[in-house]
Order: sequence, then structure tokens, then C-alpha cells
Amino acid sequence: MELAEIPVLSLERDKDVLPAELGASFRRYGFAMVRDHGIDPGLIARAWDLTEQFFALPAEEKQRYHIAGSGGARGYTPFRTEVAKGASVSDLKEFWHVGRDLTPGHPLAPTMPPNVWPERPEGFRETFTELYHAFDTVGVQLLRAIAVNLGLPETWFDPTVDDGNSVMRLLHYPPVIENQDGAIRAGAHEDINLITLLLGAQEAGLELLGRNGEWLSIAPPEGAMVVNIGDMLQRLTNDVLPSTTHRVRNPSGERARYSRYSMPFFVHLRSDFVFETLPQCISADSPDRYPERITADDYLQERLLEIGLKS
Repeated sequence: MELAEIPVLSLERDKDVLPAELGASFRRYGFAMVRDHGIDPGLIARAWDLTEQFFALPAEEKQRYHIAGSGGARGYTPFRTEVAKGASVSDLKEFWHVGRDLTPGHPLAPTMPPNVWPERPEGFRETFTELYHAFDTVGVQLLRAIAVNLGLPETWFDPTVDDGNSVMRLLHYPPVIENQDGAIRAGAHEDINLITLLLGAQEAGLELLGRNGEWLSIAPPEGAMVVNIGDMLQRLTNDVLPSTTHRVRNPSGERARYSRYSMPFFVHLRSDFVFETLPQCISADSPDRYPERITADDYLQERLLEIGLKS
């Protein structure tokens, strides 16, 4: 398997070149990798430990936190529920979602339900509330670099994601110990949101689809974060920044006996944001591919139907 030659950029030391370097990586791969992101390693370590503890709970206990009809927006989504768009078999994964807590009476509350929290493991709520806010801060930093690269004011995205419907997903891929009808851990898909920040990609399996149609593996160094463009940002930029197809393939040999865990943070727009293609990304050679006006929440609901999280 060929390795995607994605540069690893420092959010701390590469500030002057970050917009250009990020933009170049996104335009080529739809992906980038960043280190020195500022999230406390101790916090991340606690989060991994609690993630493993939660998914080790009995299935009937986890099922108590599944909210039917919610589209998986909060709480637990059982094994083999989500299906990649266009796929015929569901993914070999289960997950937990943490979202943004809004103040009582907030106008966006109808589109963003309150969080639910498990009774155990101890410290789950406190740890993941803190980690959510840490991810949120990094997301704004990255969007500011992207804005500069697109020729926008640095803070252009700030109000678009203020009280945005961002979601942190705790993912568990159980051991693959038998044939699963052709299913893989995560079928080929594109993300729905603006950008995704991912921890846990050090374990082999994450691959992106290269321009030549070949799958390329992604191998970040320890502690680095993988970042990729989602469909919402592709739409806003008239495909200037591509939302690249990616997957998590099944392991082989001894590794198939082990679980895989990862932690993506999906940076979402405000639910009431109305899509209008950025003028900077429209030209005579590249006319507007997305003239339809649609809110971020309507767009999200359409996609949740496609991937089996809503019916």
C-alpha cells in the first residue's frame, strides 16, 4: 500500500506559512496533518482510557443510551448501524456522540438536542466536555488559516461556526474475527461537515482515494492530528477544496484480533447558516456548481438519511 505523502505542519511554529501549506495539502489530497495543536496529552490519554472503558460495557447497558429517531446526534449508536452513502452493507463500528451544550431557550436548540451522559465510567462527562472545547478551539484556528488561503478575512468563518453543530465522535471498531459479508470498518465515504479533526489514526487502516484511483494509506506521527475537508466546505468553495473519499479497511493477520479506536471531531456550521458559494471560488472557467440555497441543517438532515442514521 502506497503512503500518501502528506506534510506534517506545526500549528505552533509554522504560523507564517500555515495558510499556504495547508491550502496546498488540501488541494492535492483533501487532507492535511498537524502537530503542536495544543490539546493536553494528559487529557487525550484520559479520553482514550474512558473510551475503551465505555465500549467494554455490556451491550444492553450501552443500548440504554441509544436515542431512536435522533439520527445518532447524541449518545450511543449501536454496531452496524451506519452505512456509507451508496453502500449495501453497514460499517463494522459503534460510536458515541458528544455535541455542543446550548443555553436554555437558545434559538438553535430545536436542531441541537442536549447531550446524554452514561452513568459510568466515572469522569466521562467531565473529560469529554473539556476535550470537546479543546477540539473546538483548534477547529477555529484551522478555519482561520483556511480563510486566509482562500483570500477571505482571517475571522470569516468565526461567526459561521459560533454555536455551530459540531460533533465529537468516539469510535470503536471491534476485532474482525470472521467474514462480515464484505463489510469493512468504515466504507468509502466523504464527511458531511466543514472540516474533520481526527485523533487515533496511528493505528493502520485509514486510507484516502488518490487522484489516480489508487488507495493511499495515511500514517501520522504519534500525537499528530489528521485534518480533512468535508462536503460543506467543498460546496462553499465550489470544489476548490475537495472532500476526498476515504475509508477504514479491515486489518489482517494478528491485528484483526484487536479493537481499533479513533476520535474524530466534525466541525459544523451553525444550523441556520445558508449556503452561498464563495465569489472568490467562481470564475468563467469554474461557474457556480451549487446555486441552490439551503441551510446547513437541511443539508445535514438530507445526508443523515443517505447514511442510514435517519429514516
